[in-house]
Amino acid sequence: MNLEAISGAATVALTSTIVFMIIAKSWNAISRTISSTPSFSDRIMHEAAQRFRDELERLTSSQSTYLSGVLVFVMLFIAAYILRAQELFIGYPVWQLYLQLGFLCLVTGYATFRLVNTVIAKRQVKFVRDANIAIGHQLQQITTNGTRVFHDVATTAGVIDHVVVGQNGLYAVNVVAHRSSKQGHVRMNGNVLQFSNSKIEYPIVDIAAKTTRLARDFRKIVGHTVRVRSVIALPGWKIGEQLNDEHLLVCQNTLSMFYGWKDESDCLMNEDVHALQKDLTASCIIS
Repeated sequence: MNLEAISGAATVALTSTIVFMIIAKSWNAISRTISSTPSFSDRIMHEAAQRFRDELERLTSSQSTYLSGVLVFVMLFIAAYILRAQELFIGYPVWQLYLQLGFLCLVTGYATFRLVNTVIAKRQVKFVRDANIAIGHQLQQITTNGTRVFHDVATTAGVIDHVVVGQNGLYAVNVVAHRSSKQGHVRMNGNVLQFSNSKIEYPIVDIAAKTTRLARDFRKIVGHTVRVRSVIALPGWKIGEQLNDEHLLVCQNTLSMFYGWKDESDCLMNEDVHALQKDLTASCIIS
């Protein structure tokens, strides 16, 4: 093995790749800043899974940058090796050459680690995005009589995936995206979700906190206490036993069940519905 040739080619390729990555990352950041506000932003509202769409776009851009960096390195390494870049290292001690190769391996390992993590994160975000879009679109299809659906509603306790506002009641619909098997079922036990294909339990404390916070925010808008029903959507799962009256579990095939989960105290006056829809319209506009 010609250590000088490999070290020289690696140095040229690595230095050029680092410069390329810095420029590419900077350009991505500048592009996001410049194009962050869309045209007619005062009329464009959040779509279903808006935050996951944005995160997937960011991860896709990051993955493309890393893959481009790999291609740049490989091409420059081959070119530098052919052009005898080893002359840069003629006369250097062997230990320095090995140190250079060690640094190259370290940088390569880190780049590979980031690339693999980005691919895994992108796959998970895509799954969560699809689950949210499926539930959001179905909610739009089953809403009638002045009922409206708002997506990615922010509260101080976190973001609620979908909020349904109508005369028949208020519903906070949170999507739990968990990969299921064909016969997979889920049930609620206390304040946790238990999945048949996993021993890991999914706590719903944060979902309860977001729903409570939303009810407080709504009370400030209409001037009196309103009840917000908590609906947990689990696309792809069969719903098992529910032992918690504070939350309703549904899947993509039983989503319309939440309309029947109400009593007379859940009904709202027209002016309350109008006030809540007006406030949510303003808060869900893309800024």
